[in-house]
Amino acid sequence: MGELGDAFVIAFKLLSSMDGELFEIVWLSLKVSTIAVIVSCIIGFLTGAALSVYRFPGRRAIVIIINALMGLPPVVVGLIVYLLLSRSGPLGVLGLLYTPSAMIIAQVLLITPLVAALCLQTLEELHLEYDEFFRSLRLTPFETVKTLLWEGRFNLVTVGLAGFGRAISEVGAVMIVGGNINHVTRIMTTAIALETSKGTLSLALALGIILIGFSICVNAGVMILKSTNTHRVHV
Repeated sequence: MGELGDAFVIAFKLLSSMDGELFEIVWLSLKVSTIAVIVSCIIGFLTGAALSVYRFPGRRAIVIIINALMGLPPVVVGLIVYLLLSRSGPLGVLGLLYTPSAMIIAQVLLITPLVAALCLQTLEELHLEYDEFFRSLRLTPFETVKTLLWEGRFNLVTVGLAGFGRAISEVGAVMIVGGNINHVTRIMTTAIALETSKGTLSLALALGIILIGFSICVNAGVMILKSTNTHRVHV
């Protein structure tokens, strides 16, 4: 119990002094996850919006695949990206394995189905609600997509925050493709796993506290946006 208490004391000292190694790990985590979420949102929002408006053969199959990919295990995503980027893989010539770029690619593949599925659910409900109104305005499908994206912007920000929450807490895929290399690809989740295995609990606890803080901020942001959107609808 005393050892655990000492670890907490050292962890809070690291947080208060903003230790250089700690800051480097947190910054890389934020950079990788933010870029991955931005790319995932661009792809996922456009895919979800298009599927909510356009009707074509094979649409149902695409929706089923997207929903199924939401539960794809992170280690499987990591393995797929590893095989693609390894020296003998089709993209090995790019030399991206064990770099932050590889971690971003893995997170994009992991998050995009989640973003696309949640976006589809949100915009499909919105489309059904305003379908007659859109028909009366004689909007083209492309104009309908743009309108839905704008009208659903508050809910879509919530979707983006959900994607960020998943990205920032991911460990399996980024461990495989990033290699957890110090000063290169070490992020919060992989550092926590490594430091815990080494018995260095102070740094692991400090990173864990920061990670929990990010999670609380994301959830608070989601709640604020939901309440803002609810108030806007009632007004």
